[in-house]
Amino acid sequence: MNRNEIAAQLEFFKDIGVDSVDVAAVGAVGEAQARQRAASRIDRPGAHRAPLQLDAIRAEIGNCQRCKLAPTRTHIVFGSGNPDAELVFVGEAPGYDEDQQGLPFVGRAGQLLTKIIESIDLKREDVYICNVLKCRPPENRNPEPDEVASCNPFLRKQLAAIRPKIVCCLGTFAAQTVLQTAAPISRLRGKFFDMDGMRVIATFHPAYLLRSPEKKREVWEDMKQIRAELFRLGS
Repeated sequence: MNRNEIAAQLEFFKDIGVDSVDVAAVGAVGEAQARQRAASRIDRPGAHRAPLQLDAIRAEIGNCQRCKLAPTRTHIVFGSGNPDAELVFVGEAPGYDEDQQGLPFVGRAGQLLTKIIESIDLKREDVYICNVLKCRPPENRNPEPDEVASCNPFLRKQLAAIRPKIVCCLGTFAAQTVLQTAAPISRLRGKFFDMDGMRVIATFHPAYLLRSPEKKREVWEDMKQIRAELFRLGS
């Protein structure tokens, strides 16, 4: 773990009110987990097929016209990151910055998500990040049922191609879509669910944390659960 990564961790810890951190211990844990992750991926079933499968899914989406968002978007935002990731983050939908760049979580919420990822001894390039919707809803309104129905099959295919150990749903719509439930985020967050051989956990969306920074500590508790579960699963 380099100096910049440790600084990002400390900044996030400060945001959530953690005043004292053993930097040496943090670095040691990160290095140990990195070695374990590298070892666990050597013989991971299907790992080398994931990039090709994701390319095929993106090709299937094409210049999508399946719902009413097509005429209003600038770019389709498919997803980015490690196709062999053991941890996948699923958000709600692209925002303005994501629509402009064609990449997920690149605005202010994305910057916070990067800090959150680094707080559990991972780098952004270690994980995969995508959204339920691949196109930005106008004015960042909530996704509508027909839009979710159009995009959800592609999200399912992405998760099936990557086959992560853990899926972290960011916010209400991601959690409800992935877990196929109408339960509110207040009832879903911080708990693990089993789905198709993956462990699924929900937490608050980074955009919500920008509006409600007092909730960052709860997200930190969720991230600690993820880190412990990855370690338990042999990440």
